[in-house]
Amino acid sequence: MLRRTMLVAAALLLAGCQARPLYQSMDGDGGTRGSLAAIAYSPADSRVGLETRNRLIFLTTGGVESSTPQYRVELSVSTAVQGVLLERGADTPNSGRAVATGTYTLKRISDDTILKAGRRQAVALFDYPRQEFAKLRSVRDAETRAARELAELIYADLSMALGR
Repeated sequence: MLRRTMLVAAALLLAGCQARPLYQSMDGDGGTRGSLAAIAYSPADSRVGLETRNRLIFLTTGGVESSTPQYRVELSVSTAVQGVLLERGADTPNSGRAVATGTYTLKRISDDTILKAGRRQAVALFDYPRQEFAKLRSVRDAETRAARELAELIYADLSMALGR
């Protein structure tokens, strides 16, 4: 009898719990996914900014910008490259880090209301090879990795802001 009462109590308690996907709305009309697809992004002013912007467009719409946006994201991306481990005899770095920093503001276009503003940072580590072109390429690849990771972080923030 006690066991049955405990099962009924547990069932009633768990009936109030709800787990649903982040991108699914309660009424099934597209909800967060539809809102994410209705975002317009500001033009990029650097290669890393363009990489971040393009990745955000791909994450939110699959690669096609919205023709009738309801929201606008003002995005500013900056990068910095630093040498981390110095070679003892030559004073040159063996490895480095590329840091991409993005500042963004999500606004509703209809009334120009700011829904979310934030700053995110992503870091990608890399090694400096001995060849000069390989050094340039490793820095560029690290910046691209940092830009993609930055886009993922901003995408998560936008999803949470529009999913409320």
